[in-house]
Amino acid sequence: MKTRELGRTGLEVSEIGFGCMGLSFGYGPPMERSAAVTLIRDAHARGVTFFDTAEAYGPGLNEEVVGEALEPIRDEVVIATKFGFVNGVPAQGLDSRPERIRQVADEALGRLRTDSIDLFYQHRVDPNVPIEDVAGTVKDLIAAGKVKHFGMSEAGIDAIRRAHTVQPVAALQSEYSMFWREPENALLPVLDELGIGFVPFAPLGKGFLTGKMSADTVFAKDDFRSTVPRFQTDALEANRALVELVTSLAAEKNATPAQVALAWLLAQRPSIVPIPGTTKLHRLEENLGAVALELSEPDLARIRDALTAIELVGERYPASAQSLVNR
Repeated sequence: MKTRELGRTGLEVSEIGFGCMGLSFGYGPPMERSAAVTLIRDAHARGVTFFDTAEAYGPGLNEEVVGEALEPIRDEVVIATKFGFVNGVPAQGLDSRPERIRQVADEALGRLRTDSIDLFYQHRVDPNVPIEDVAGTVKDLIAAGKVKHFGMSEAGIDAIRRAHTVQPVAALQSEYSMFWREPENALLPVLDELGIGFVPFAPLGKGFLTGKMSADTVFAKDDFRSTVPRFQTDALEANRALVELVTSLAAEKNATPAQVALAWLLAQRPSIVPIPGTTKLHRLEENLGAVALELSEPDLARIRDALTAIELVGERYPASAQSLVNR
């Protein structure tokens, strides 16, 4: 697999990473630990060098699994993790106080079984802590050798600019896919200007772009999609035109809908590194197969026109969580 550089900081990673959240958080019961460790190592064996986790995915459990899996190959991979919630629990609120950031870093180092965190993201912007203080704290952690690069997640443009003046931001992680194209409006041009890499999470639209869902799909209560407006029955039915587009393109290209969705993202910018997640080896291999799918300029123009004509229904977060994004 080829590599891509995140930002202008020399941080090189595989062009597709592995989002580890779903191994233990968000999509139902945690995966059995030994199986999760094996899957992470399978990803590395197939060329993945970029692994994304967070204190909040468990809390702590996900980092422990990632640490165990990658310890034998630590020098061959880039590990990203995150801080920003009270006790690592999103439902308890935000906490990016400097003392909390330092505590999370130390605890993450232990769980990840490493001497340094390659990429340390602020998981969500905390309105109660000046972003300059957050960036300055991470800058100090970098000077101490505990962190190598600073990242932000779901941050707004003003916060990104202010943080970047204190400590260069290597990467921004936010949702981006054919199912959610809002970053194109203003965010991506700013990242280009500042030389910041972009790491799209949910690059398969939280599973929607795989073509495996229908209006009859029912999510378990411990699957966060059960609360998301875009995954309610009416929205799934209304948004079927997007699935039909991706499915038809996949048939033409002798590929799968997931591979088309990921190849489209990779074609948007050389600084984009999507991080699809899965609990299944055959899905992992399918996702990584997207790097071999080339979309021509006419293909991309056709997709762009088609996407513009499709009006998607439903918000990507429930109202209770909407205030946490794009601060």
